[in-house]
Amino acid sequence: MTWMIKDAFLHELLGRMSVEEKAGQLNLLTGAMDATGMKHSGDLDAKIRAGLCGAVLNVYTPAATRALQELALASPLGIPLIFGYDVIHGHRTIYPIPLGLSCSWNLNLLGRCARMAASESAADGLHWVYSPMVDISQDPRWGRVAEGAGEDPWLGSEIAAAMVRGYQGNDLADPASVLACVKHFALYGAPMGGRDYHSVDMSRRAMEETYFPPYRAAISAGARTIMTAFNDIDGIPASANRWLLTELLRGQWGFQGWIVTDYTAVTEMKNHGTAATDADAARQSLEAGVDMDMVSEAFLSELPALVESGAVREEQLDAAVLRVLETKWDLGLFRDPLARCTHQPAMQPCAENRQLAREAARESIVLLKNEGEVLPLSKHATIALIGPLADSRRDMLGCWIAAGDESLAASPLDGFRGVATVVHTRGCGISEADEDLLAEAVRAAKQADVVVLVLGESWQMSGEAASRTDIRLPECQRELAKHILQTGKPCVLVTMSGRPLELTWEDSQFPAILQAWALGTEGGHSLAEVVFGDAAPVGKLTMGFPRSVGQLPMTYREKPTGRPFNAAEKYSSKYLDAPNDALYPFGHGLTYGKFRHGAVSIDSPEMQPGGTVTVSAEITNLSAYPATETLQLYLRDLVAPVSRPVKELRGYQRVTLAAGETQVVSFQITDANLSFPGRDFQPVVEPGDFEAMVGPNSRDLRAVRFARLS
Repeated sequence: MTWMIKDAFLHELLGRMSVEEKAGQLNLLTGAMDATGMKHSGDLDAKIRAGLCGAVLNVYTPAATRALQELALASPLGIPLIFGYDVIHGHRTIYPIPLGLSCSWNLNLLGRCARMAASESAADGLHWVYSPMVDISQDPRWGRVAEGAGEDPWLGSEIAAAMVRGYQGNDLADPASVLACVKHFALYGAPMGGRDYHSVDMSRRAMEETYFPPYRAAISAGARTIMTAFNDIDGIPASANRWLLTELLRGQWGFQGWIVTDYTAVTEMKNHGTAATDADAARQSLEAGVDMDMVSEAFLSELPALVESGAVREEQLDAAVLRVLETKWDLGLFRDPLARCTHQPAMQPCAENRQLAREAARESIVLLKNEGEVLPLSKHATIALIGPLADSRRDMLGCWIAAGDESLAASPLDGFRGVATVVHTRGCGISEADEDLLAEAVRAAKQADVVVLVLGESWQMSGEAASRTDIRLPECQRELAKHILQTGKPCVLVTMSGRPLELTWEDSQFPAILQAWALGTEGGHSLAEVVFGDAAPVGKLTMGFPRSVGQLPMTYREKPTGRPFNAAEKYSSKYLDAPNDALYPFGHGLTYGKFRHGAVSIDSPEMQPGGTVTVSAEITNLSAYPATETLQLYLRDLVAPVSRPVKELRGYQRVTLAAGETQVVSFQITDANLSFPGRDFQPVVEPGDFEAMVGPNSRDLRAVRFARLS
């Protein structure tokens, strides 16, 4: 009955709309509270008052959204607006950048963070967040790796689903729920040369095996909106690609929500060279399956004339409008359009949210190296905290901080000062040397017991439009590091960045390295907890760190090739000047303490169709205190009709062991774990030999074989 009422209401409303008003519902304009693109919307108030705007981005707070919503309600048909915003890793409370948070491998934590962001966003007048970004990437030169979950499609799929469920909850009308917008559809994480907005050229098999799975997982989790990518696919821009948006996304995958372009992507088709005019671009996008035009206004300005001329069927326009109106109904906007615009929310993160942000930051930190157990540090030592990022609250937040306030964030210095005696100096700028600062840093190091160097990228050096060809630490920071090492004082390196860095030299020089990403509002406190041993690091890399930029793009999931790597054979797949593998591989991450990894066993050498086999691995905590490890399961199909990766993540378990404790950790393997896209790209499970591998990362694995029977 409710569905019938909804359907009747929406169709009656659609019947009263002019073609111009229909085009208006597909028109997404930007306010001026933030700038996230090159074009700004003129006459925003006038367009809303005339019913020529369906949604607004870059406007938040109850007061600001209420003012615009009241204009929309005063329009001829009184259709309420949807308010959207780039809430990427928190709204007012900022948790770690998505790449960092993914290193927690904690799906419950990821979901809770998304739920926190949804609650804060909804309280600030928002209905829609442009997250999660689920683009798989194997190239850290691309700045937007900061916004994703790394290189692995299986883990990326699990994270995508957890984030969608966290944002949307069980009911979109819930005042703490927001629409998730999965982006960027599709393949945006593989631009040529790692250069943002560049072309993407890949095989259908790479799409199906590596890049598509997280999008599908997000859709299966109920995501209501999808954002198109800037790139072309097979020469056709994503925003005009009917095969991608209609045949694949809606047809084969059954997506029932609505599709929005990225910022001005419709009119950018003229730059792609696939549309001569705005009208041509608007026609192509609508016919491809796009429902909403972000900021370019080509739909608003061109669709009425295209419908009148017969170049676009009004039925196509109606279908897009109904998808948008249906979402507004489900959000409760027709029942109470001012529901999220009434009460002024807390402008500062509440204690509960800050505590969650601190937990998220702790679990995102990855201990890359700890020779000689330099870490954790003694709280009784005098610490020289040195580096351009050591007291930078803004850089601790990273890119895309929504309504986050840097003055409320904790820098490393803020965290350290509450724990130990600290002497602080910058040593240099992010990219600028300073002889006076360098001399001051050397003096501070000589006076201290231990040095903690906090180096890396500023927040502007990663994110959108922030690709880099050189992903080493800036030269002045490397010089600072050399001078500090020459003092002979024990030295810990903390790297903050929005991407994996090339740390080959640093790995050869520093006994202990912590990767701290951009940890968010509570990052400085969490970093101090880990450095001084109040918490042990548990993070595991979701993207490998290269030995050289020349390895990129790079993934542990490589294919074997016809001439696999063989150190003794010249004519095998390798470099002359570097090993093939990562400096720090996918899944790598140490903790305080040591483990012994025992043999891997399997309960049966044969697996029946539809049946299971169980792989078990023994692990012992050799430490004198409890310690936590994340064991990972990888599989390889040894013979298949298409070449398969040498290993693929298919499961993991985090285990905490008491001092001296031994546990047997078991993984159950089913046909779902063995499935892959066959020659026709349909999922298939075939009989044959498989290898199961278990270990603490994608490189250090113990293996056992089994056969899946026909």
